[in-house]
Amino acid sequence: MAPRISLEQWRALVAVVDAGSYAAAAEALHKTQSSVSYAIGRVEEQLGVAVFRMEGRRAVLTSTGRVLYRRGRALVEEAGRLEEAATRLGAGVEPELGLGVEILFPTWLLLRCLETFSADFPDTRVELYETVLGGGEELLAEGHVDLAVCSQVPAGFLGDPLLPIRFLAVAAPAHPLHALGRALTFDDLRGYRQLFIRDSGVRRDRAGGWEIGGQRWTVSHKATAIRALCMGLGFAWVAEDIIRDELDNGILRPLPLAHGGERWTTLYLAYGDVDGAGPGTHRLAEALRAAAAGRP
Repeated sequence: MAPRISLEQWRALVAVVDAGSYAAAAEALHKTQSSVSYAIGRVEEQLGVAVFRMEGRRAVLTSTGRVLYRRGRALVEEAGRLEEAATRLGAGVEPELGLGVEILFPTWLLLRCLETFSADFPDTRVELYETVLGGGEELLAEGHVDLAVCSQVPAGFLGDPLLPIRFLAVAAPAHPLHALGRALTFDDLRGYRQLFIRDSGVRRDRAGGWEIGGQRWTVSHKATAIRALCMGLGFAWVAEDIIRDELDNGILRPLPLAHGGERWTTLYLAYGDVDGAGPGTHRLAEALRAAAAGRP
């Protein structure tokens, strides 16, 4: 059934309540007072309800009017948002954007970037893929993402260095390696369990854990690896940013390795199709670069 009340009539009702009078509403809408009064009259006539009642010279919402005002205002605001979205889409703004991010990228920094992006592009949906090692490269190669923060840029794609990542060899304070009380060698490590996070790529053809040999556990999520470390179930090289709280609170401690306790890698920002990228993709890339450059 076609609506009996037009959007302009709902807008008139909302304006009268918000402005406080018919005269003020007419001024805000750039209409005559009689046209605003006529619009409200049509709402009441078409719906068979009283929107206002008079108290002296002042029009006050009835209980029904309060419901109509609340729902009508939501309708008017949604119509405004729809028009803004149509304008953005007409300008080539992407309705959806795929983003692959290596788990080494600090989560708090990523969420801040997405918040900044969404303030400028509120109607663009973001599909976030959290990846490990080759997972981001595969997402790019298969066309699943518009942008990727990855540890290597695959052949045929354009990317730039984004963020250096520092790794530390760590274990819980009660781990036997800390009890040795001296500088450690790789031979010392071989007698204990090493923890890894599984490559999220389907091929899983990249080693990323600086394997020592001996015992090893491989898990799928960084939260699981960190929990196992905190429980004293092994040691691992872990990105400093993702265990900052555990280090600050003494739950994890760097291993006193004579050599190799600290290692570095670089994350890159790569486009799926830089020439075909829309304004939303470029804005998100800009937010990621700015956040990485300003990271404390």
